[in-house]
Amino acid sequence: MGTMGLALPWKARISSLPRERGTRVEPSEHCAGDPSPAAVDALSEDAALAAACRSGDLCAYERLYAMHGARMKNLARNVLGNPVDAEDAVQETFLKVQRSIATFRGQSSFVTWTYRILINTCYDARRSRLRKKEVANDDSEETPRLEPRAPGAHPALRMALERALAKLTQHQRSVFLLYEVEGFRHAEIAGMLEMTETASKNTLFQAKKNLRQMLEPPRSSAAEAR
Repeated sequence: MGTMGLALPWKARISSLPRERGTRVEPSEHCAGDPSPAAVDALSEDAALAAACRSGDLCAYERLYAMHGARMKNLARNVLGNPVDAEDAVQETFLKVQRSIATFRGQSSFVTWTYRILINTCYDARRSRLRKKEVANDDSEETPRLEPRAPGAHPALRMALERALAKLTQHQRSVFLLYEVEGFRHAEIAGMLEMTETASKNTLFQAKKNLRQMLEPPRSSAAEAR
């Protein structure tokens, strides 16, 4: 089946906004005939969105983008290190969602499934970039660029955290970014990374432990003697 064109505002400037749980985002004005904005629970909303996307409703893809596009771009930017690659990854993710929507079986939420595709797309892009040696001599390109919750974070601290984060394993880095930077719950992260909730918690614990060891200043011999 041919790929349909998505009428999504890819070129729009999207700021990184905190997630507001339970907020219903309305579709664009030209998408007529959508359900009334009555309050529905998250699972029903998710199922309805999946069904609409499966049926080829382009307005459903617009709703998915309106609800999650900004957050997806922020996550992709933190993984890939720059907004240009992040934009490409999000666009590729939506194309993959459209092409493979028939394979979605509802074993996780539709949104979780979408983020799983995004994460895999981001890491595929990182591996491809390394193979092509496009940034072989530019460590800054391969270092995740964090968008911390505290915008006034000291630049030196941010740089140290970015470099330490780049030394974590892929799973540790992913869980840390999803939980500490993006604010996802462990249950959501488990679905995105195809791991158990307990494994997500343990991975975060290990990630924090490793970061602490890398970021804490070395203890002097005098302090150790006391």
